[in-house]
Amino acid sequence: MSCQRVLTYLRIFGTTMFGVSLLVGISTAYIMGYQFFTTARNHLSFGLYGAILVVHLIIQSLFALLEHRNMRRSLETPIKLNKSLALCIAAYQEDPNYLRKCLVSVKRLTYPGIKVIMVIDGNNDDDLYMMEIFKEIMGWDKVATYVWRSNYHNRGPEETDESYTESLQHVSKLVLNNKCVCIMQKWGGKREVMYTAFKALGRSVDYVQVCDSDTMLDPASSVEMVKVLEEDPMVGGVGGDVQILNKYESWISFLSSVRYWMAFNIERACQSYFGCVQCISGPLGMYRNSLLHEFVEDWYNQTFMGSHCSFGDDRHLTNRVLSLGYATKYTARSKCLTETPITYLRWLNQQTRWSKSYFREWLYNSMWFHKHHLWMTYEAVITGFFPFFLIATAIQLFYQGRLWNILLFLLIVQAVALIKSSFASCLRGNIVMVFMSFYSVLYMSSLLPAKMFAIATINKSGWGTSGRKTIVVNFIGLIPISVWFTILFIGIIYTVILQTRKPFPESEKIVLVIGAVVYASYWVMLVTLYAVLINKCGKRKKETHYDMVLDV
Repeated sequence: MSCQRVLTYLRIFGTTMFGVSLLVGISTAYIMGYQFFTTARNHLSFGLYGAILVVHLIIQSLFALLEHRNMRRSLETPIKLNKSLALCIAAYQEDPNYLRKCLVSVKRLTYPGIKVIMVIDGNNDDDLYMMEIFKEIMGWDKVATYVWRSNYHNRGPEETDESYTESLQHVSKLVLNNKCVCIMQKWGGKREVMYTAFKALGRSVDYVQVCDSDTMLDPASSVEMVKVLEEDPMVGGVGGDVQILNKYESWISFLSSVRYWMAFNIERACQSYFGCVQCISGPLGMYRNSLLHEFVEDWYNQTFMGSHCSFGDDRHLTNRVLSLGYATKYTARSKCLTETPITYLRWLNQQTRWSKSYFREWLYNSMWFHKHHLWMTYEAVITGFFPFFLIATAIQLFYQGRLWNILLFLLIVQAVALIKSSFASCLRGNIVMVFMSFYSVLYMSSLLPAKMFAIATINKSGWGTSGRKTIVVNFIGLIPISVWFTILFIGIIYTVILQTRKPFPESEKIVLVIGAVVYASYWVMLVTLYAVLINKCGKRKKETHYDMVLDV
């Protein structure tokens, strides 16, 4: 026992020193600005910090490819589908059309004997339509329903001790004794909804699958995730490939669709190779039920800076699995389609909420680095601190008093994005991934300041995005964007003033003109391709109900 404790302390010390050394090394490379080569008048250069980022992208892509190869090999692994499985659907003010699609896809799941539980966050008359849709799709004579005045942590109005105890027992019996159950309960947020399903199920099933009410599941999605859990008893949770259901609704949803593919099939595939996927997404995830009940109370009662946490539920579930020393995996063979915001403001609020949970869970996750592969520590340092280095770089170049530096920054951002998107196009076998380079503009203009705003307001709770039946516009997310653009605009004005006060070399003018033409041509070409290929193609596919088909 004492030997095991010593080994644990050594691992903690080792991973801590590795993480600190990595951060110090990257920071030193950035601050020192060591250059491998520079051109005359410093028009172009390539330094140590840039080399580190290039190597990171290459290594990440390599391990993602290896993991995809492992996924293809898993096809040959025969398994018996004899484990019990429950699917938990969280619903909140859902668009009726999306909810119907979700439930139709649930009926088509090929896993035998699956139990379906949908918990609705809200028990008002305005929420009854979701229960009616559940009855309609799943079968009026096959479902059990209950409108609960309370939930597991808050009593409803005029609820007595006796009636509340009876309602708790009724919910448990309803879930345990029926195959299809729909419960409407007192509003409490998504975590409250998920807790109800987990608690009512108890330890009655082997695996628990989670799903959102705007998600369409591929018929084989459950089977493929069960395969992963069956192959290795030390895998505690697994997520699948989340694609976009409404990707042709707007430019923001289309860019989200290519970003999703990149995030899941390269970034999470790489994490999966080392058994440390850091977020099993809510639309498509599965956990060992025995593990869930080891931490379900701690998961629900999570606090941060003295406040109860009401967002980042899926990321914290994943972290709880990792905290027990179990691996988390990703499989591209399990797929689903889910709704994403189609307006800029709603997308911005969603990203801000996700950034809050990312930074909060980063801190929690760091306590368990020693239980997993060093890649987990390495990637946490690289991705966690990259936004800060990028902001520092942008401000530095915008205030150096040289127009070429600003233009070079814009060119490099798009060049890196184009290289990544070209690689993704090759991996996916679809030229549509080239438009991933568009996303870099969203990242630089909106996500960077949103991340800083998320850190500043990390203790503010809420769902972050409104229900889909009634869209609520929230303009608060525009505050950091406005501040960020003001900082950059002042930098441009400052640079222009400085450049006009001193002689402008002819060679500098030529380089500026060439750079501006290249940058403008790039955007003209990409926007034209988008207008021709995506707009027209998207309209045709929407007309033929393309959203009912999953990408392969």
